[in-house]
Amino acid sequence: MALAAPKNSVKADLLSTPVEHIDITTFDARPIIDAMGKMSFTSRDLSRAAGIFNMMLKDEKCSTVLTLAGSTSAGGCMQVYVEMVKRGMIDAIVSTGASIVDMDFFEALGFKHYQGNPFLDDKMLRDNYIDRIYDTYIDEEDLQACDHAIKEIADSLPAKPYSSREFIREMGKWLAAGNAKKKDSLVQTCYEMDVPIFCPAFTDSSAGFGLVKHQVERPDNHLTIDSIRDFRELTDIKIAAGTTGLLMVGGGVPKNFVQDTVVCAEILGKEVDMHKYAIQITVADVRDGACSSSTLKEACSWGKVDTAYEQMVFAEASSVIPLMASDAFHRGYWKGRKARKFAKLFA
Repeated sequence: MALAAPKNSVKADLLSTPVEHIDITTFDARPIIDAMGKMSFTSRDLSRAAGIFNMMLKDEKCSTVLTLAGSTSAGGCMQVYVEMVKRGMIDAIVSTGASIVDMDFFEALGFKHYQGNPFLDDKMLRDNYIDRIYDTYIDEEDLQACDHAIKEIADSLPAKPYSSREFIREMGKWLAAGNAKKKDSLVQTCYEMDVPIFCPAFTDSSAGFGLVKHQVERPDNHLTIDSIRDFRELTDIKIAAGTTGLLMVGGGVPKNFVQDTVVCAEILGKEVDMHKYAIQITVADVRDGACSSSTLKEACSWGKVDTAYEQMVFAEASSVIPLMASDAFHRGYWKGRKARKFAKLFA
C-alpha cells in the first residue's frame, strides 16, 4: 500500500479536526420522536417514519434492506449504520460505491474525514491535494492509498467475474484477516454477520481506480465486476425474503435497484409481494421526474412499493437518521429478531 507523504503546515492545519461519528446508543431519541408526532410538517413525517421502521422490526416475517446514497457516512453517520447491522436491524444493504469504499473501507484503513469550510478557495484545496464534500475534507493522498488497497485485494483473487457483493465480501474478509486499522467498519461487520452489501455502480468510487489499475497491469489475467449478477442476486434475496421493508437514505441507483427486484422477480415468473414497508429520506425536488425524488406512492404505480406503510421524509439525512436509529435502538424491537444471513444464499 502506498504511504501518504508528510503533510505541509497548511494542509496539516486544514486536516486537523476529524469528523466524529455519532453513537446512537449514548442518547435516547424516543421522547423527541414521540413529541414530533404531535407536531406538523417534517417533524410529524419523521415520527411516522420511525414508527414504520419499528413496525418492520416487530414484523417477524419482514426482512429489512438499507439503501445508502450521498455522503452521510463521511459526515458522521458511519457508526449509525454499523450499529444497526450489529443489532440485527438490517438484513441487506444496497449502496453507492463511495459510501462503502471511499468512506467506510477508507476509514477501516485508518484514514479520517475532516471538518472543513465550504467557502475556502477550491483551487487552493486542490493545490494541497484536499478533496471537498461540502464542509468535509478528505486527504487525496489517503484516498489513493485506498485505491491501491482495492488493487491489492483484486490482485490476490482468481481472475473471473464477481458481483459487487462478492467482491465487497472479499474486502471484509481482507480487513478481518488483520488488515483493518479501525475496528467495526461496515464492510467488516457485514462480512462477519453475513449481511450482503451490493453496490450496483461499484466502480463509481475508489474501487474503480483500483480495479482499472488492476486490469491495466494484468491485461490477460484480471477480474471483472458483473452488475447483472448483482441484480440477479438481490432479486434472489427478495424472492427468499418474501415480506420486505426498505429504509432508503437518499435516492439514486440504490433506491431504484432495490425497488426493481419486485419487477425482476415477476419477469422471472416468481410471484412476489411489493415491498410492504418503505421509508425514504431525501432533499430532492419531486417535480423534475428524477429517481432520487420520485415518491413512494409513484413507485406503487410500477408495482414496486405498497402504499399502506410508506413515508417520505424531506430532510437532510444526517440530521434525522441518527434520531430514527436511536429511537429504534432504545425501543428494542430488534431484540430477538432472527438473523437472515442472506450472504449464505450465495456460499
